[in-house]
Amino acid sequence: QVQLVESGGGLVQPGGSLRLSCSTSGIMFKFYNMAWFRQAPGHQRELVATISGRDGSTNYAEYAKGRFTISRDNAKDTVYLQMDSLKPEDTAVYYCNAEWRRFEYWGQGTQVTVSS
Repeated sequence: QVQLVESGGGLVQPGGSLRLSCSTSGIMFKFYNMAWFRQAPGHQRELVATISGRDGSTNYAEYAKGRFTISRDNAKDTVYLQMDSLKPEDTAVYYCNAEWRRFEYWGQGTQVTVSS
């Protein structure tokens, strides 16, 4: 059974930081391309960042560049999203995504709220 479990969300003040984790099981993690998406109320789900399973290369949405860092630990089957300099507009549910060939899986999401 495949599971992707996000954690680390919560309430943070503007300018603060959070580190999201996505622990996986049931997949050959090292092969999977991993990504973080987010969805704010009334908005479509959007890509935040990706990290390749093949070579660890990363890509970021423009709004995430310089503030967010995606990383992975293949020994722990876990992907992370370090978020710094958070803004109120970063408030959303953040989802973990795993993709490889024809396989794709999603986590249940973790809420991030940036507010004073």
